[in-house]
Amino acid sequence: MKPDPKRFAEAIARFDAANAEDPNRELSQGAEHPKELLYAKRMTAWLDRFAPDASEALKLAARSQHIRRWVIPRGEYPMNRQGYNAWRNTLAKFHAETAGRILQEVGYDEETVRRVESLLLKERIELDPEGQTLEDVICLVFLESYFAEFASHYSEPKLIGILRKTWKKMSPRGHEAALGILSKLPAELRAVVEKALEPV
Repeated sequence: MKPDPKRFAEAIARFDAANAEDPNRELSQGAEHPKELLYAKRMTAWLDRFAPDASEALKLAARSQHIRRWVIPRGEYPMNRQGYNAWRNTLAKFHAETAGRILQEVGYDEETVRRVESLLLKERIELDPEGQTLEDVICLVFLESYFAEFASHYSEPKLIGILRKTWKKMSPRGHEAALGILSKLPAELRAVVEKALEPV
């Protein structure tokens, strides 16, 4: 499908309008923002840095990664591993359907819509370089903007496990970018990171 900057801008605007309805707020640079709108903008900023030549489909997937996430709260599912996995799977389908519907409404063809949905569903990620790039960006946004606050709620052994799982999801290039982020963490968190990255 021939690129159309106006169509792309309309899709981004529609994604952002959907996320601007988030009732949850996050403080950033002295101002409050709808949480998922801020997350979406962070995803775009990291993708632009990490993969400046990203395809239009990948840019759309990054911007809609958490679209309207608050609609399906974690608390609606059992607070165990099975409940967490069920919640994540339901969210992935919801994000793909919501983004896909918007893309159809602004005039994207079925091939592009399906590609964005596939990226959001993480289909065959181990065989999909763009899927891996999206996973890297998700992890980089988490480490830069959410890890420090997240860490305050968990014990060191739990954090080490989470960091190891995050590291496993990333590519060597993603690891390189992540090390730059992790080196700027407070000393106590850097110590946890060092333990997590030690050979097992």
